[in-house]
Amino acid sequence: MTTSPPQRAPGRAFARKSVEALQREAGSNGLKRTLGPFNVLFLGIGCIIGAGIYVMTGNAAANFAGPAVVLSFVLAGAACALTALCYAELASTMPVSGSAYTYCYAALGEVFAWTLGWLLILEYGLASATLALGFSGYFTSLMGDLGVHLPAAISTPYVQSTVGQHGAVFHMTGDLNLVAAAAILSVMGVLVVGVTESAFVNNLIVMVKTLVLAGFVIVGVSAVKPHNWTPFIPPNEGGFAYGWPGVLRGASILFFAYLGFETVSTAASETKNPQRDMPFGILGSLAVCTVIYIVVSTVLTGVVPYRELGVPDPIAVAVDRMGRPEFALVIKFGALMGLSSVLLVNGYGQSRIAFAMARDGLLPPLFCALHRRFRTPWLGTILLGLFSASAAAFLPITLLGDLVSLGTALAFSIVCLSVMWLRSTRPDLPRPFSVPLGGFHVGQVWIGYVPVGAILLCWTMIVPVALDLVREAMQGNRIPVAILGIYAAAGAAIYLGYGLRASRPALALVPSELEGAGLLGPPRPVGD
Repeated sequence: MTTSPPQRAPGRAFARKSVEALQREAGSNGLKRTLGPFNVLFLGIGCIIGAGIYVMTGNAAANFAGPAVVLSFVLAGAACALTALCYAELASTMPVSGSAYTYCYAALGEVFAWTLGWLLILEYGLASATLALGFSGYFTSLMGDLGVHLPAAISTPYVQSTVGQHGAVFHMTGDLNLVAAAAILSVMGVLVVGVTESAFVNNLIVMVKTLVLAGFVIVGVSAVKPHNWTPFIPPNEGGFAYGWPGVLRGASILFFAYLGFETVSTAASETKNPQRDMPFGILGSLAVCTVIYIVVSTVLTGVVPYRELGVPDPIAVAVDRMGRPEFALVIKFGALMGLSSVLLVNGYGQSRIAFAMARDGLLPPLFCALHRRFRTPWLGTILLGLFSASAAAFLPITLLGDLVSLGTALAFSIVCLSVMWLRSTRPDLPRPFSVPLGGFHVGQVWIGYVPVGAILLCWTMIVPVALDLVREAMQGNRIPVAILGIYAAAGAAIYLGYGLRASRPALALVPSELEGAGLLGPPRPVGD
C-alpha cells in the first residue's frame, strides 16, 4: 500500500533559514578565515575593473550610447551604489558564504532562494565566459603584434552576432573560441589550489592593471581628438540606438561590470572580521572603480570614434591608434592581467554560491566537498569552470553581456527587498553597518529610501534588456530566450526532483511523519 505524503509537505518550499542559524554557519563551514580588509577590497576591485572597461565599454559606446557612455557608467554606478549599501548591511549582519542567495533564504524562503541561487550560478558562469572572450580578443591582438597570428577557427565563438537598428542578428561560424575556453580552465586551476594563494595572485594582478590603466589615461590624453566627442549624445536612430534611450541601454550593458561587490559578499565566510571588513570592501571597491571607469571611458571615446569600438578589445584598438607600438604591448599585457583577475574572482564567487546551496542540500554534495589538502570546493569549481568554458567557446559577447546584466539586476533587487524584510521582522538584530537615510513604516513594514531607490534603478536596467530580448525573439532570433528557458527548466527539474526532498533547512521544519512516508531521512538541525 502506498502512503500519501502529508498535506504540509508543499510548505517546505517556503521554509526560511533563521538569521541565528546563518550566524552559526559562519563559524562551522570548514573554510579558512584568511582574508583581511585590503584582501576584500582588492577582491572587489579585481572583479570590477575588467569587463566594464576592457570589454563592454566598446559595445555600449558603438551600438548604443556613443561618447555619452560616460553617463551610462554614472547611471549604472548610481544603481550599484545604492545596492552596495544594502549588501553592506546584510553582509555585516549575516557573514556567511552565498551572498544574495543566503540573504534571500532568510527573507523570502527556500524556493525563492533556490531560484536566485540558480540564477546567480548562470550569471557568474556567463560573466566568466564574457570576460574570457575579451581575454581572447586582447591575446589575439597581442600575439599579432608579436608576429604570431592566431586563426579565427580557435579565437572566434561558434555563434556570432551583429547589432543593427533592429537588434542583434545571430549566425553560425563553425569556429570555436578555444583561447577563451583555455583562459577559464587556467583560472579554474588556480582556484582549486586555494583562496589564500588565489588572493595573493589577485592582489598582484590588481596592482599591475591599475598602473596600466593609469598609464593609458596619461598617454591617451595627448592623443584625444575632441571632435570625437561631438555630438556627445548622438541623435536617436530608432529603438535603443543612441539618444537618451541609448544611454539607458548602455547603462544596462555596463551594469554587470559592477558584479565585483556582489562577489565580495560571497567571501564573508573566509574573512577574518566580516562585520568590519565587508562594508569596507564592498563600498570601497565600488567607489574606486566607478571613478576609474569614467576617466578611462572618456579618454577611450576621445581617441577612437565611438562607432569603431564595437569589438571585444576596445582598449587595444585605442592604443594602436596612438602610434606607440611599445606602449601598446604594455597596455595589452595589462588588459590580459586585468581580465585574468576578474576571471579569478568570478569563478570564486560562483563556486562559493554553489558551495552554500550544496550545504543546504539544494545541490548534490559534490559541490561542497572540500579538497583534503587545499580546503576548497574543488569538484564544484571544476564542473562550473567547464560550464563557463563551453559558453565562452560557443556564444558571442553581446548575448552573454545582456544575459548577465539581466541576472545581476534581478539579484540586486532581491537583496534590497531582503533588507526591508529583515528591518520589518527583526528590528532587534545587531547591525554593525546600517543603510543610511532611514525610511518609514506602512503598518509593520519598513520601507527604506535607499532600498526602494536601488530597486527602481535596478529595474531601469532590466527593462531595456528585457524589451530587446522580446523583440529579438519576435523577429526570429530566439537563442537568448531559448538559453534562459532551457536553464530555467533544468533548474526546476533539479529542485523538484532533488532539492525539495533533500534540503536541510526544510527538513528541520518538516513533521517527522514524512519519514514514515518514505520521503526523507531523519531531520538534521539547521546550521550543522
